[in-house]
Amino acid sequence: MTTVVAAHDRVRHRIRVVGVVQGVGFRPFVQHLATELALSGHVGNDTEGVVVEIEGPASAVRRFESRLVEDAPPLARIDEVESGELAAVGETSFRIIESRVTGPVRTLVSPDVAVCDDCLAEMADPTDRRYRYPFINCTNCGPRFTITLRLPYDRPNTTMSGFPLCPDCAAEYHDPDDRRFHAQPVACAVCGPRLWFESEPDSESGQEAAPPIRGSDAAIAATQAALARGEIVAIKGLGGYHLACDATSDPAVAELRRRKARGDKPLAVMVADLAGAESLAQLGPEEAALLTSRQRPIVLLRRRPGGPLSQLIAPGNPRVGVLLPYTPVHHLLFEDVPGSGQAAPRALVMTSGNLSDEPICYRDDDARRRLGRLADGWLIHDRPIHVPCDDSVVRVAGGQELPIRRSRGYAPLPVRLPFESAPTLAAGGELKNTFCLASGWDAWMSQHIGDMGSVETLDAFETSTRQFGEMYDLDPARIAADPHPGYQTRAWAEVASERPVDFVQHHHAHIAAVMAERRVPAGEPVIGFAFDGTGYGSDGAIWGGEVLVADYGGFDRVAHLAYVPLPGGDATIRKPYRAALAHLWSAGIDWSPDLWPVMAAGEKEVAVLARQLERKFFCVPTSSMGRLFDAVSALLGVRQTVSFEAQAAIELEAVADAHLGTVREYRFAIEGDQIDPAPVLGAMVADLRGGQETGAVAAGFHVAVARLIGEVAAETRRRTGIERVALSGGVFQNVLLVDLARQELSAREFEVLTHRLVPPNDGGLALGQAAVAGYRGSAPAEAGWRP
Repeated sequence: MTTVVAAHDRVRHRIRVVGVVQGVGFRPFVQHLATELALSGHVGNDTEGVVVEIEGPASAVRRFESRLVEDAPPLARIDEVESGELAAVGETSFRIIESRVTGPVRTLVSPDVAVCDDCLAEMADPTDRRYRYPFINCTNCGPRFTITLRLPYDRPNTTMSGFPLCPDCAAEYHDPDDRRFHAQPVACAVCGPRLWFESEPDSESGQEAAPPIRGSDAAIAATQAALARGEIVAIKGLGGYHLACDATSDPAVAELRRRKARGDKPLAVMVADLAGAESLAQLGPEEAALLTSRQRPIVLLRRRPGGPLSQLIAPGNPRVGVLLPYTPVHHLLFEDVPGSGQAAPRALVMTSGNLSDEPICYRDDDARRRLGRLADGWLIHDRPIHVPCDDSVVRVAGGQELPIRRSRGYAPLPVRLPFESAPTLAAGGELKNTFCLASGWDAWMSQHIGDMGSVETLDAFETSTRQFGEMYDLDPARIAADPHPGYQTRAWAEVASERPVDFVQHHHAHIAAVMAERRVPAGEPVIGFAFDGTGYGSDGAIWGGEVLVADYGGFDRVAHLAYVPLPGGDATIRKPYRAALAHLWSAGIDWSPDLWPVMAAGEKEVAVLARQLERKFFCVPTSSMGRLFDAVSALLGVRQTVSFEAQAAIELEAVADAHLGTVREYRFAIEGDQIDPAPVLGAMVADLRGGQETGAVAAGFHVAVARLIGEVAAETRRRTGIERVALSGGVFQNVLLVDLARQELSAREFEVLTHRLVPPNDGGLALGQAAVAGYRGSAPAEAGWRP
């Protein structure tokens, strides 16, 4: 029986939905919902998101608007819904209309996400037309950001525009009831990208490379065979090339390290599934959820003793970075190819396709030039990558996700700001660079770019900033940058950008980043602990152990670690024993021959360093907590030299974590705004000489830093009344310290803000720069916290 609704009972609403609502199946979802509720109208994309006009009984329209948010597709993220009334027109059907391109772009691009279970089931079905097709995808999975040329997100605006749809794919693409309706990367073996394998020519023998091996299964089998022989294969993925080898083979991993100039820096390992991950590492429920999430990040896990991995994967590190397959090609690599006789690998190193400190290779010509001497073979496809995007890295802290590198799977999702920002481009930091494009309520964080120490990285930075501007049709008038006079990002901002530069102090940016992601309202200050290795201070010294009372408009430095002279600048960063000697010298502790850093330096260097410190020659004053962690690591005999950033602190955390049951008692001295580590260092030296276990001393140091945070926060609250504490900076990648500090602060009834969306290290710096500069550009001149 059909219910007849009187004309005066009908309403028509125009609904605008803003967020990640394009390329995620939102329009067919809207059509199905409208049809289910017997409503009429239409839905379409534009440059701001999705626009719906819906007509029918008022009660049904209200249910539609409620379920529009509650039942949205899994990849959708709704940030804003606006609804307004229109005059009813008496439509009798609901339809999907073509995209409209007018005005500036506001819609969001979905990140690249892992292949879904439905597509994997089809890929494994011999009766399906996409059986073992390595580029299978649908509306719910596959490439997004890395193939997007411009918005709106339609096939002609992606790198799939060069693959005309075959009749079968076209039928799926245009059918609103199909899972692949308007899935822009949709393809099959008839019309889509192809996969092949190439061998690198043998330069020593002069032999030419064998002809390419074409056909998906043949190429996969050839790759598996090369990996089984201990070779290194360059594999083109979603956002660039990986270098892969057998993760259980010492010779293969050693050769990859040698060619890549990797030092001791850990290598990521890919395994087929959760069972494979559990054979390598210890998993909690949070880690398992992250490994199997649609983002598929690298998750840092505690290595399982006696596992099959080569010890060269992460030398001296009890943790290993593990990820699961996220593309169809990855899944096929871990399966036996029918009829090939070649066994699939158990575990593969999957590290970025680059030399150390360079950006990831993503263009085929560039990859051949830069990776030619690194790879023995190549697994290549012909789908162009427009935007490079490295793998993301995460940890679990206090049961919550802690980003270490935010890239594939997360970028370019914006952080929603707690205030409207003036259009701003933030250049980010020198290490772990990301940049941020902010406008209105959104701050679009870029993918991981890398360390700005090479021409290649600077080129990648410039290319990506241009791509973001084109994608979102934004040309910000303001540039935010770190004031460090030696940073490439500052030089670029001042010279290449040709726009006015707003300098944001490094540690203010760290605190503003965690404030912005946790949506602290403008005008509400926090007590911020900014602990890191290096940041240019307002007085020209190197800061890094800072306590700030800050909001977006300004900050006051209320406390900091006492300055210590570091002899040799960057040389001390690479040699923690130098940091230890400098801290001992400042604390008035003799450099006796029984101390580990004295032994590491040797008699001649000890003499040189003593003269250098006495004369203050080429000694840079620093208040860095990161250097103090390095110094303690060397003092305890954990790590005297490093081959990658934070290696000494990472190993110190591991030693301390295993000995929390035998903690030694240490306390910093606090006088005015000076935090003096001398009492801690003196007590540790006494304990070491007294035969105390290294782990107990390391654990005691972590507890002492956490207690320091609680005590300084309590005293600052007494003077300011502020109840909210923010923790940021690279030192807070240390999960043990984060957990201990949270316990100390919670016991004192503080609200504790830690990072969940962007890294606490310099990879999150750009968000803080954008928040501060964007606020300055939008707020009255007198706005901002003042002491």
